[in-house]
Amino acid sequence: MSMTRRLLTVVLVSVLGCLAVGAQAPPKQAGGEAKVTWYFYTVKWGFQDEYLDLFQRNHYPILKTKEKAGRYASVRTYVPEFHGDGRADWTFAVELVVPAKEPATPTDEEIIAKLYPDRAKFAKEEQRRFEILTAHWDVPLNRLDLDARKPTR
Repeated sequence: MSMTRRLLTVVLVSVLGCLAVGAQAPPKQAGGEAKVTWYFYTVKWGFQDEYLDLFQRNHYPILKTKEKAGRYASVRTYVPEFHGDGRADWTFAVELVVPAKEPATPTDEEIIAKLYPDRAKFAKEEQRRFEILTAHWDVPLNRLDLDARKPTR
């Protein structure tokens, strides 16, 4: 190996090593705290009302049943006041808060069977709800307590 190649290899390994040392893991959720997750949906333009109708008719009752059973401490839904910037554009969001101690609750299948006796209609509408989405992502959050955090520098 030539001297130039060895030097480049040493420099590359050093730079990568420094980057790895500087990288930080996200804070972990403290034990005994509720867990918050935000679910974002981007709906095809012009289908927002249809999406909300389908969500409200088919999925929201499932979430509310779980909230009533104690699986979720809260279920909240949001729409943005303005259009996004294209990088983080979303049309609808759901916030689910799971309590620190989760009780035993009915399964999704049990809830769906009870709420939707016409399973074919339910399945068709749920398929349609996802057909009119262009994106969906989940963001599980870890609370960062800045009052307790010690600065690194």
